[in-house]
Amino acid sequence: MSILYNKVERGNPARPGDPKLWYPVLKSTGLIREKEVAKRIADETTLNPKEAEFAIAQLYKVLTDYLLNGKTVQLGELGSFRLTVSSEGVATETEVTTTQIKHVNIRFSASETLKEALKKATFTAVETLSR
Repeated sequence: MSILYNKVERGNPARPGDPKLWYPVLKSTGLIREKEVAKRIADETTLNPKEAEFAIAQLYKVLTDYLLNGKTVQLGELGSFRLTVSSEGVATETEVTTTQIKHVNIRFSASETLKEALKKATFTAVETLSR
């Protein structure tokens, strides 16, 4: 199945006088929750659905713990997770404190294998489905 997209016209908020341009915007075809992911993993492994759910829950726990201890976590062919911060700048090094940190963000970097797999994506305009 291909990935669906809508065509959306948008202006540049930084340049309100510029003409609006058209962009393809991906459309989600639904939300898959943890239980469904666990069921799919169970179907493709020797784990039962409850064991797969437990493994996913433990992955969350372990990933969170490592990230909160400053680690970057690489998960095989999936990619890696790391934390970054949004902060305010100050004039001198001596002024730098944790009070400048406004948000903690999690960043995911896809592995080269996953990036290669994503190059095989195909796309279909939503409007063509009703024809």
